[in-house]
Amino acid sequence: MCGIAGLWNIKTKAPVDRTLLSRMVRTLHHRGPDDSGIYLSQDIGLGHTRLSIVDLSGGHQPMCNEDGSIWVVFNGEIYNHPELRSTLIQKGHTFKTHSDTEVILHAYEEMGEGCVREFNGQFAFALWDGHRRELFLARDRMGVRPLFYAMRNGRFLFGSEIKALFEDPTFPRELDPFAIDQVFTFWAPLPPRTGFVGVNELPPGHTMTVSEKGSRINRYWKLEFPAMETSRASDPRPEKWYTDQLMNLLDEAVQIRLRADVPVGAYLSGGLDSSVITALSRRRIDDHLKTFSIGFEAEAFDETSFQSIVVGHLGTEHHAFLCRSAEIGEAFPEAIRHMERPVIRTAPVPLMLLAKGVREAGIKVVLTGEGADEVLAGYDIFKEAKVRRFWAQAPRSRMRPLLLRRLYPYLSDMKGQASAYLAAFFGQGLEETNDPFYSHLPRWRVTTPLKRLYSEGMREKLKGYDPIAELRDQLPSEFSTWHPLSQAQYLESIYLLPGYILSSQGDRMAMANSIEGRFPFLDHRVVEFAASIPPNLKLKRLREKHILRQGAEGLLPSAILNREKQPYRAPDYAAFFPEGKSFDYVQEALSEERLDDAGLLSARPINALLAKCLRREGMGTKDGMALVGALSLQLLHQQFVKGKIVPKAEAVLQVETKENL
Repeated sequence: MCGIAGLWNIKTKAPVDRTLLSRMVRTLHHRGPDDSGIYLSQDIGLGHTRLSIVDLSGGHQPMCNEDGSIWVVFNGEIYNHPELRSTLIQKGHTFKTHSDTEVILHAYEEMGEGCVREFNGQFAFALWDGHRRELFLARDRMGVRPLFYAMRNGRFLFGSEIKALFEDPTFPRELDPFAIDQVFTFWAPLPPRTGFVGVNELPPGHTMTVSEKGSRINRYWKLEFPAMETSRASDPRPEKWYTDQLMNLLDEAVQIRLRADVPVGAYLSGGLDSSVITALSRRRIDDHLKTFSIGFEAEAFDETSFQSIVVGHLGTEHHAFLCRSAEIGEAFPEAIRHMERPVIRTAPVPLMLLAKGVREAGIKVVLTGEGADEVLAGYDIFKEAKVRRFWAQAPRSRMRPLLLRRLYPYLSDMKGQASAYLAAFFGQGLEETNDPFYSHLPRWRVTTPLKRLYSEGMREKLKGYDPIAELRDQLPSEFSTWHPLSQAQYLESIYLLPGYILSSQGDRMAMANSIEGRFPFLDHRVVEFAASIPPNLKLKRLREKHILRQGAEGLLPSAILNREKQPYRAPDYAAFFPEGKSFDYVQEALSEERLDDAGLLSARPINALLAKCLRREGMGTKDGMALVGALSLQLLHQQFVKGKIVPKAEAVLQVETKENL
């Protein structure tokens, strides 16, 4: 895993400023502290900073082909590189290294831009073709690895992180109000939009070719589901066939993700997904597999007891980290600097602290369970939509809304809610079952009140703008033919997963500490097969990920196989008010002076929110989201627009480590 950056003076054809390119690379040092390099050729420059994982001695980048006409900088892994190498050698290609980077070069020579379809991996790379004078950029199918670009004053810039582009002193730094509105609706901007005006993100599953004549973007992969099934009986294959196919594919996905020239560990949350990945990894690692988990002092968020069960069952060498609420508040500004976008949850921060502990334990690579909830229907939002559709058949029923009590078991006040409350909260748009966003509108309505914090100037800029309408325009034409569960899965997989889970919670928090995460559930073969599984085998009645639970029998103890879903969460507003008062940076960022300077949020509702947080009375989910959203937005403005380093909050508590739990 690495950081890449580059620039091309397309219009002026002036020689590249080596100092500027070096600064761009240096700002990505945390992504790859082991090595760095640059390639310059008149008006084109490529830069790389390396986290050495495969071919430790021979993988220096930028890397070129035999005659030096093609150069590449690469962030990620091509897991099937040994098989591709063998095929390319048979076709006459000669290799100097054992790195997967060189496979990209020869695959491009052999297949051109279509080579990306052959790659099983997580990647973002930029390849300079000197003969064609073209710059070819590519990003993996599911968006595991980031890639940003911009055109400024006739200069094309790209980088693994936006901060690399901002090393260009002529680049304007302005937060994008439309991206902010999307975050306050969907939790993440809709690509290619980012949090900053003028900076674009290459969407997952796309390539981009830049030449002196212009640029073109091509979609080489997309998530597809079969048309809606009319009857389970129309599929003659038994459930066991699907179970066996899924587990075989998943086992192979784990196997190739264990390929590395450094030790590989695993994240272990205590949930089904990470436990399955850990169990499959344990089968293939003879010596002790190192596993890592995060626990919380706040009982509502803690899963330590389940982590202990899995560790005892699999016999891993476990490292358990305890995260206290105040540590989240302390580390929040640093996390925002790495995320480069506003967020409405604190959940990424403990993962950054966990990655720090993993690095200190001598591990560079971890396998994780991310992606299973999206591709195998694990989220409560899928069950909620199913219950609401059932309820919509008899909208006046007082009994059917009570089924919602069975959802969200981690929310203590849900089980006792009256039918009238459930109807009021979940009943909005109940009978609009033909709306393509039926599954997600309740979630988006929860975040919409955050917009009450907007300043008058912000409201004026957003006048007439509807983020949901913009998303509607992006839906594929075949979306309406899919099963409702498939529609909901698509929205999670294509937007929330790459935009938030794999970005703010994934790549950015791990790479802040030079840790590479690998995601077997996001192997494109697993994703494509999972899309073909009948919906009633993924969500069987109200049993989420049924097919995975069946396949994991014999791998894991029943306490893990049958535990109720508990999504990963972290304390929100309490993290910023240890011992009854806020961190200094919170008061500074949300002061009237700073709010007026940014011009994005209004002081009056912010002051009321801060007073409510200090009282700790009547705080709800929306209040926590509002505080985190406002604070992250103000920190972004301070750090990136104003270029001010937010002082590190005074340490209150440190992460504790317990080995061999």
